Amino acid sequence: MSKYNVTIGLEMHCEISETKTKVFSSAKNAYSETPNANIRPLDMGFPGTLPVLNKEAVRMSLMMSEILHCRQPEYVYFERKNYYYPDMPKNYQITQNPPEDCVGMEGYIDIIREDGSTFRVDIDNIHLEEDAARMVHLYDTSSIDYTRAGVPLLELVTKPCLHSAEDAVAFLEYIRAIYQYCGISEADSKKGQIRCDVNVSISEDDSLGTKVEMKNVNSFSGVHDAIVYEIKRQSELKDAGRYDEVEQETRRWDEESGTTIRMRSKVDAIDYKYFVEPNIPKYRISKEWLEDIRKSIPELPYERKNKYMEKYGLSDYDAGILIKDINTAKYFEKCLELGLDAKISANWITGNILGYVYKYEISIQELYMTPERLAVILNAMTKGDISSKQAKELFFMVLERKEEPDKIMKSEGMKQISDEGELNKIIIEILDNNTDQITAYKNGKTNMFDYFVGQVMKMTRGQANPVKVKEILTNELEKR
Repeated sequence: MSKYNVTIGLEMHCEISETKTKVFSSAKNAYSETPNANIRPLDMGFPGTLPVLNKEAVRMSLMMSEILHCRQPEYVYFERKNYYYPDMPKNYQITQNPPEDCVGMEGYIDIIREDGSTFRVDIDNIHLEEDAARMVHLYDTSSIDYTRAGVPLLELVTKPCLHSAEDAVAFLEYIRAIYQYCGISEADSKKGQIRCDVNVSISEDDSLGTKVEMKNVNSFSGVHDAIVYEIKRQSELKDAGRYDEVEQETRRWDEESGTTIRMRSKVDAIDYKYFVEPNIPKYRISKEWLEDIRKSIPELPYERKNKYMEKYGLSDYDAGILIKDINTAKYFEKCLELGLDAKISANWITGNILGYVYKYEISIQELYMTPERLAVILNAMTKGDISSKQAKELFFMVLERKEEPDKIMKSEGMKQISDEGELNKIIIEILDNNTDQITAYKNGKTNMFDYFVGQVMKMTRGQANPVKVKEILTNELEKR
């Protein structure tokens, strides 16, 4: 905890990935590892090309505006933001000019922390624009990929109203989930679909301190660590009386060193010489269209969380983990479709499944352990064919070998022994060969019971049903 008042503002950029074409050109809107795979002359700034607005991108933007309780404009129009940079070949970006006449203005959203408490994030604006091309800087050369140029981009700007790294990340995670649930974007940081600028200031009272901006942080863990580092850096300067060294500037987050690095000073706002884009007419937003958009908003993450808790009896924690990512929620709901118990499924997903996914840095969609394969394991465990310990062993065998679980159960002879007659013979044989241990047990050395259980498990190679073993063992020991 810092002794200073910390204030954080966020600018979250998210590519709209679920439109067929880009925001102003007919080029395919799709991620590609191949450079310059999806381009049209407009994306490259060729003279004589004219933009045509993608209505679906506007619809998705207005949906997000509604979810954030924003005020919508009467007309949608765009402006030219003039600046030169190699990734912007036209020398201007087609965008909207905050704070007025964006697709969304002056909104808010309430976020639930892991401990159940809530906090409100005030939204300054959300606006629609075109993304820039992608620069790739190598040792002795730079190249440019125009595939990203013109991809519809939503920029969400909060007011300076956050006060901790944890709250900032909780907000970003929930907004990402909304994008996914609404079919607006995959919101995949690995594909560069989410980027974030972070503004941090500290002060000794409730006033705003000197704002330091960190540009293009491309992971939520990076956002958290950058904020924590920047609070520490600014606090140490103030503690040492070096107030003049906390200046308004732009820095970047360096993942390798775990530090922020100065890029440039930022004393004055840049004058981008905005003017209305002459080649895109104003479009009036009808009340009827807005109402249709409101009705099309799907079940949002917190609504799904409440359903999981009320309908399936999940804990607040488990339900919160399941709804963080739309693909995890879909995985869970597929398990329910297959007839699996909700609580058992949730435990396996939040524990074994996500543990494996995070460890190997893959998505749940790439996981070989599909809901169907998990169902084979959990059904075998529920029926008593295998023990819970065997189920976990089988889980990792399936992932390691990339083989079907029922095939591994056969080849490894994993079926659990639950036949009482068979278990009774094994237990009697063990007790007959351990009379001294029985005497010790009768004389009060109760831990000998676990010794007998261990012997049964050893003789059956761990295949004995532990519940049955304890029942039969208790009865046999009482007879002696």
